[in-house]
Amino acid sequence: MEGATEIPLVGGAADGGSVLVDLDVHGRPPLTHHHLGDGGLAGAEIYELEAVLGEGPPWLYRWRGPAPS
Repeated sequence: MEGATEIPLVGGAADGGSVLVDLDVHGRPPLTHHHLGDGGLAGAEIYELEAVLGEGPPWLYRWRGPAPS
């Protein structure tokens, strides 16, 4: 199973936004998302995938902090 899905971003500069990601052959999204800021990779923020129970999307990306420089 491949395809794409939109996953909400929680926390950090992109809080309230979402990102469209490709799913792997097992129907799972990437474990992390690097949200690029004005500085490109140098200003990226790291979001980590979390499973969500209940109604709504099955995943979200939660902010974990800035990418190491």
